[in-house]
Amino acid sequence: MFELKVLTRFAAAHRLTMVAQQCENLHGHNWKVEVCVAGKTLDAGGVLMDFGIIKKHVRAVVERLDHTYLNELDFLGGKPPSSETIAVYIAEEVQKMFADVSHLWVSQVHVWESDDSCATYIVER
Repeated sequence: MFELKVLTRFAAAHRLTMVAQQCENLHGHNWKVEVCVAGKTLDAGGVLMDFGIIKKHVRAVVERLDHTYLNELDFLGGKPPSSETIAVYIAEEVQKMFADVSHLWVSQVHVWESDDSCATYIVER
């Protein structure tokens, strides 16, 4: 099995209720996002997929989040805009972009809201 990882960043604000007093206040983060794609076979060029293609798809999804107030985004479906929710959203949206590529899938998404705090969504397959 092979796994590739790409990294990107975005800035956004959010407010979490029912979590902790500080998090209930409006605040922002400079988020770091790591998206991993996995597969069992390499293509004729000896790669799972070109990193540039993966980066393009991840950037397209993350741009929807960049410089927004996450609580107001309809496409999050009214779910709390936590790091966990964002990780699931990114995984699902990037996977849709790979729908026609049968040999690979999104395996994990790590969403860092600070240098020492990260939520990881591991995609069950």
